[in-house]
Amino acid sequence: MSTPTDGVAARSDDLEAPSGSAGVSKASGAAPGRLFAGFAGALRASGVAAPTGAVITFAEAAGLVGLENPERLYWAGMATLVRRPEDVDVYRRVFAAFWGGVGVPSVVTEVHQSVTVALDDEGDDAGGDEMSEADGDVKALRWSSVEVLADRDLSGLSEEEWLEANKLISAMKVTTDLRPSRRTRPSRRRAGRYPDLRSTMRDNIRHGGTPIRRAWREQVERPRKMVFILDVSGSMDSYARAMARFAHAAVSSRRSGSVEVFTVGTRLSRVTRQMAKSDPEAALRQVACAVPDWSGGTRLGESIGEFNQKWGVRGMARGAVVVICSDGWDRGDPEVMDAEMARLARVAHKVIWVNPLKATPGYAPLARGMAAALAYVDVFVEGHSVSSLQQLARLVVGQARTPGRARA
Repeated sequence: MSTPTDGVAARSDDLEAPSGSAGVSKASGAAPGRLFAGFAGALRASGVAAPTGAVITFAEAAGLVGLENPERLYWAGMATLVRRPEDVDVYRRVFAAFWGGVGVPSVVTEVHQSVTVALDDEGDDAGGDEMSEADGDVKALRWSSVEVLADRDLSGLSEEEWLEANKLISAMKVTTDLRPSRRTRPSRRRAGRYPDLRSTMRDNIRHGGTPIRRAWREQVERPRKMVFILDVSGSMDSYARAMARFAHAAVSSRRSGSVEVFTVGTRLSRVTRQMAKSDPEAALRQVACAVPDWSGGTRLGESIGEFNQKWGVRGMARGAVVVICSDGWDRGDPEVMDAEMARLARVAHKVIWVNPLKATPGYAPLARGMAAALAYVDVFVEGHSVSSLQQLARLVVGQARTPGRARA
């Protein structure tokens, strides 16, 4: 069927839409060009963009399917005139009204929403601006190696993964809870536990010394001391570097003098001064130079006894949080370990034992040193990954729930 272009370009104001119950059958007698131009004008008046080229294509499709079948005519117009999903409902209403009340096919039209999928990298700051300028709904697919790396075992990391894990460990804030000290300070409260006689008399001189207004003092709270005892023997070589990095994060988070760090191998070495360096890499290099028994044997019980004799019982471990990082393998007598751990537990506020082997499926503390020390440990946790070290940081500060000491 030939479609004259002059009829398509005619204005819809000069055209009359077919009406009546006959519908398309009556409309088939009218000039096809005027019908298609009028239908296109009705669509434009309703907000549906119907360009001339699309109308010509619709007229050609209608010539192939015929005007006698309203369903075929409906789908021919849907395929050629509708360009946007939001115009489907408008097209259905205009088609039913224009073609003389002809019922449109009862179909469920699926409306697709424009969705922009953007890859959001945590380290890319420019990604947020690009997504905010995108049209439609934006679905950001976020990925991060931190979540995957946090649960990886530290003994199986590559050098690149070690660098990333070291950054995560150094960024931790390792602090302890506060304890009341013997010092007091002026209190702003109207009533307190300790009266401040000097301030009371000074403030009431104008009243002849009569204590009309009383001043008070309150206790000063200070963070608890923290002591790290790190096992650097050969069996702990895969985890000793991460634990030393964790101890350095604790030293960096606290003021000088409140954190002490010791290493345990065949001897006990105090490395607090080396850990005081702000640069963690430089601090660990100095620790490696100062510890001659790194990756050697283990005399854990005797080393803890040396710590108790020289520093712990004399005041360093009193009221402190003592963190022992070891797998519990000891070549010494387990009775020595039992006696020295009991001595340490009596003076320490909390004893936390970190054993990376605890995360191994089916692990049991069967090593003689570990079995002897476990009775005097308040918290027994694993330290095989970054996430376990984060949990350790919460245990040290007291945010996580800690079970009571289970003595044998």
